[in-house]
Amino acid sequence: MAWCMKTTVEISDALLSEAKQAAARERTSVRKLIEEGLRRVLAERRRRGVFKLRNATFRGRGLHPDLAGGEWSRIRERIYEGRGE
Repeated sequence: MAWCMKTTVEISDALLSEAKQAAARERTSVRKLIEEGLRRVLAERRRRGVFKLRNATFRGRGLHPDLAGGEWSRIRERIYEGRGE
């Protein structure tokens, strides 16, 4: 036997109206639509797993020597040097 908990969820009037229409068409309840939607979203997130950023480094020796240890503003100036002028 599954236990149910009563809770309040705030959703937009337009979404609730659309959900009510869909529930009527499908002869079900808004509650069942919400539960189905939550189950699908949670299952999808479980399938995706944890996001891991791939290693996108380049082989090399780091920043150019005159920029190493420099401030970000100087590095940014060099990146855009000669562009848009």
